Amino acid sequence: MRQILFLARAEVLHVVRDKATLAQVLVVPILQLLVLSNAATFQIRNTPTFVVDLDRTSASRGLVNRFAGSGRFEMEGASASLDAANDALLRGDVTLVLVIPHDFEASLMRSGVAPLELSLNAEKGSIAGIVQSYAATIVADYAAELSASRRQPARIDLRARSWYNPTLNYKHYMVPGILVALVTLISTLLTAQNIAREKELGTLEQLNVTPITRGQFIAGKLLPFWVLGLIDLTAGLIVGRFVFGVPIRGSLLLLFGAASVYLVVTLATGLWISTIVETQQQAMFVTFFVMMIYLLMSGLFTPIDSMAHWVQVASLANPVRHFVTISRAVLVKGAGISDIARPLTTLVAFAIVTLTLAIRQYSKRAA
Repeated sequence: MRQILFLARAEVLHVVRDKATLAQVLVVPILQLLVLSNAATFQIRNTPTFVVDLDRTSASRGLVNRFAGSGRFEMEGASASLDAANDALLRGDVTLVLVIPHDFEASLMRSGVAPLELSLNAEKGSIAGIVQSYAATIVADYAAELSASRRQPARIDLRARSWYNPTLNYKHYMVPGILVALVTLISTLLTAQNIAREKELGTLEQLNVTPITRGQFIAGKLLPFWVLGLIDLTAGLIVGRFVFGVPIRGSLLLLFGAASVYLVVTLATGLWISTIVETQQQAMFVTFFVMMIYLLMSGLFTPIDSMAHWVQVASLANPVRHFVTISRAVLVKGAGISDIARPLTTLVAFAIVTLTLAIRQYSKRAA
């Protein structure tokens, strides 16, 4: 352990003495957070929707069919249980819950007016407003069809509820995700460049012939960047809270616990990149290539709902997607460990697999 801490101390001193690296770690992420949080836009398709049809009549089925056939909504589930719908909304499995109350058709026939409820996951900010406008258009068109077919006025009284982010502030949705992206970039890039620099200077071979084991060497190299990643996360949370007003409704202990696991994944990715390159410049290019794929398929800038189906499936192998989900759920929704159990378990599996593969690859190259 003393040897690991000695290496870690050497890495910390290197970062502190190198002003460019120190700025890259502490200043650049904050500047990027301030800029990127104001530069994101969205386009919405195939919104995951849960249907609670308590009426089960031809009129209610016709409305559900209009939603399903619009191309804007994708039916992910149906149940007569409001609790099941609310659980799906909390887990993030759906963005919209369509609730058709009892006597929907009877009310239309009797008075020409029927109530309808939409529950939206407003965690996604402006997305919720766009989804609501799509739904309102479909409902209005369906009411017009009923009026024409029955030769009497029909009006559906649409009532929408915005959950988790009632003000529809898109920054509450974007800032947690951008923060994940910055932590990912910093931890992965610095790890890859650091070990690549050892190769360039020829000190890697010198370390490999010392009594220190490869496991101790890797732990000593990665530990400082693991701590720096948590420091970046803390700084970003402070900026998000006091500059952008992002709520912190869940447990910070849970968020940092998940971040600790996630940083193992990013550091292992940086270690793996360092085994396939020879220079810091190569490490930088490979890292940005990997990061581009990670970010575009994470649901950070483009909602996963609007991606092609095969891309949605492929994104399940993207660890950034899972930690973005956790970050938003804990901060904006106040989700507990049971609500994020699936993405958290996936991150643990990623951490084990990526770290094992990276160490084996490093050992093979260093042998």
